Amino acid sequence: MSGDLTGWLTGALGHRPADEALFRRALTHGSREAEDYQRLEFLGDRVLGLIVARWLYTRFADEPEGKLSRRLNLLVSGETCAEIAREIGVGPNLRLGKQARDDGAMESDHVLGDVVEALIGALYLDGGFDAADRFVRAAWGERIARERAPQHPKSALQEWAAANRRKPPVYELAGRSGPHHSPRFTVSVTIKGAGDAQAEGSSKQEAETAAARTLLALLTGVEGNEG
Repeated sequence: MSGDLTGWLTGALGHRPADEALFRRALTHGSREAEDYQRLEFLGDRVLGLIVARWLYTRFADEPEGKLSRRLNLLVSGETCAEIAREIGVGPNLRLGKQARDDGAMESDHVLGDVVEALIGALYLDGGFDAADRFVRAAWGERIARERAPQHPKSALQEWAAANRRKPPVYELAGRSGPHHSPRFTVSVTIKGAGDAQAEGSSKQEAETAAARTLLALLTGVEGNEG
C-alpha cells in the first residue's frame, strides 16, 4: 500500500491502519483479484447496522420502533453508503480490473456502497468497534440529525395511492443492461388511472426507489422526502 493511500485512509476513516492488507482488500474489486471486498462487506454491513441502531436508540429515545426502523433502513441503504463513499473519495482509490474500470465501476452506486461497508468491516477488525463507531458517527453525522424520520419514496407513493383511492403502485422490471459486475436495471412504476414513470439504478431496488421518487414528484409536484 502506498504512503499516499495510507494517508488517504487515515484522513478519510480517522484511523491509521495497522493491518494494511485488510484495507487494501476492502478496496479491491473482484475484477482485479480473487480476494476482493465481499467478505469484509458482509461483516461491515452488520457492524454499520449495529452502530446506527444503537445511535438511533439513544438519540431518539421517545420514538417508536417503526420510526426508528425507517430511519435505520435509509441510513444504511446502498444509496446512502454510496454518497458517503463519494464524500470521502473512495472512487479514485478503488482497485479495479481494466474491464470494470472501463465499464464505470468507479461511479457505480452498488460498488461504492459495498466498498464503504467493507471499509467499516476492516475498521472493526483493525481498530475494534470504537474505531468503526467513530468513523460512522463522523461520516453520517448530519444525516442522522433530521428532526423527523424521512420517508422512503416507495412508502410515500403507496400512501399517496391509498389517500387518493387508487390501487397500489405496480413495479415492473423493464430491462437490464451492462456487464455482470456493473449492471444497470430499468424499472417502471404505474398507478392505474394516475400516472407512470421509469428510472434506472445499479440494483433493482435502487431503480424502484428512483422510479417511485420520479412518479411521486410528477403526482405531487414535490420530490420524495427520503433525503
